[in-house]
Amino acid sequence: MSKPATALVVEWLDSLTHARRLSPHTVRAYAASLHSFVAFLVDHIGGPVNDGALAALTQNDFRAYLAHRRTDGLANISVAREVSALRSFFAWAARQHGIVCEGLAGLASPKIPRRVPRPVTPADAVALADGAGDTHDEAWIAARDTAVLLLLYGAGLRIAEALALTGAALPLGETLTVSGKRNKTRVVPLLAQVRAAIDAYVALCPYATGSALPLFRGARGGPLAPELVRRAMAAARTALGLPASATPHALRHSFATHLLARGADLRAIQELLGHASLSSTQIYTAVDAARLLDVYRDAHPRA
Repeated sequence: MSKPATALVVEWLDSLTHARRLSPHTVRAYAASLHSFVAFLVDHIGGPVNDGALAALTQNDFRAYLAHRRTDGLANISVAREVSALRSFFAWAARQHGIVCEGLAGLASPKIPRRVPRPVTPADAVALADGAGDTHDEAWIAARDTAVLLLLYGAGLRIAEALALTGAALPLGETLTVSGKRNKTRVVPLLAQVRAAIDAYVALCPYATGSALPLFRGARGGPLAPELVRRAMAAARTALGLPASATPHALRHSFATHLLARGADLRAIQELLGHASLSSTQIYTAVDAARLLDVYRDAHPRA
């Protein structure tokens, strides 16, 4: 008996959430891509979209869909994400339901130039953390924003990892256990300055810090929203005259770049960042090379 494509997509998304434990953000992006694809096919093939219709799709059908998406203004990087979502779905469909679609095999994904992260200097990283605190009248909120940004730079955390911390992390020691992507845990060292900033925030915070409660709180006591961290960073970089590339995630880039510049091993940086693949970490060698070229151009009389 044939199975509707919409039901297959729902089953696949469920497997991404519970079996593969992908982040909610990734699952939402994949859901948008596949629901858009199925909606396109309804008009494109002029009939019901079921497992048989999916298996019969040709490369021209996929190209028609991507061309349709480009009319929505999608850039190469977004089109590449669409292709990635389709490949993931059809690979799952082949494994779980025997739906083999030959049309996807030769579909090329647009080439995306790999962007080199733009780190901030160590002095600017600290100034941004301090400056974020200066934008608030309430002392505990100022201390909170400073603590979060210092944590991103001092330990190389993603925003989601920092905001997922609970009171179970207290009292702080020389290391911190972090739950990253796909619930993988890693242990990162905590600098004395970072511990002091978090302790100062906890001492001022008007809300309880129980082991099951969020460590970083919003003004009304709920979990701190990532957007509030980005706003605090934006206000601080504007006050300091820094470029828009100075984002909270740039602090994580800066953590890795500065460690590499001081001679840290690439494998060690991979572990600290929680990268599954070393190739994800190797981008920081390009960052360091770019910094050296800047120094060379500024200093060499013939540059």
